[in-house]
Amino acid sequence: MHIARTLAAVGALSAVLLAPAAATAQDDDRERLIELMRIDDTVEVMRKEGLRYGAEIGAEMLPDLPKDDWERTVSRIYDAEKMEAVITQGFETALEGEELGTLVEFFDSGLGEEIIGLEISAREAFLDEETEIAAMDAFEMARGDETELYQQVETIIADSDLVEYNVMGAMNANLMFYRGLADGGAIDLGESDMLADVWAQESDIRAESEAWLGSFLMMAYRPLEAEELEAYAALYRTPEGRILNTAVFNAYDRMYDEISYLLGQAVAEHMRSQEL
Repeated sequence: MHIARTLAAVGALSAVLLAPAAATAQDDDRERLIELMRIDDTVEVMRKEGLRYGAEIGAEMLPDLPKDDWERTVSRIYDAEKMEAVITQGFETALEGEELGTLVEFFDSGLGEEIIGLEISAREAFLDEETEIAAMDAFEMARGDETELYQQVETIIADSDLVEYNVMGAMNANLMFYRGLADGGAIDLGESDMLADVWAQESDIRAESEAWLGSFLMMAYRPLEAEELEAYAALYRTPEGRILNTAVFNAYDRMYDEISYLLGQAVAEHMRSQEL
């Protein structure tokens, strides 16, 4: 009994002494993983996407507003430093206390770095409308032929619930845009009306998400060998991979929600100023 209690006490003391070191190692892994995700480079592309999207909103909803005025507003909303800060904070919160060594090991490898680079490059390529259309055509052809790459991409999409995450994120962003419009006094809609309108868009958003995801991922992963892509897919089937997948969407969705609300408010503000 005495020996057992002594060993237990030693074990408890060891746990106390080791806890700070373990926590420090987890923090180091978290910071390294976030660094490997290349959030700054991703945000740079997303800002370009946002400026284009903002221009489309301005043309549709504020046709009489001087173009330069709206461009300045959109540029302020899509502030790269703020976007990166929101995403990074989202990652830090979602990954806190998690065991991330396996993820760091993968993304710190040559293959992991290549995959992140391919994803960012493909997203930047999609800024060109003709490139995006060509990629979607290639995806439809691959679907008809059921190529190996197509099948692998579809497996990745299904395993990680990518369509569901994208649909949910897009619908939430649309709802936040409506809230911004309403809070800014541009529309007089209650929450239930806004939700009904957002849900009415669900099928279109889903179809668009399926087409975009398939074409984007096929373009991104085309340079990879089948075995390399399978290794990446297998990573996201692990508990650590699922944690990262959830963290990615939570972090980026938070940023999009904030931006969508600010865009709605900005549209409302310009609408009201034009009325005066």
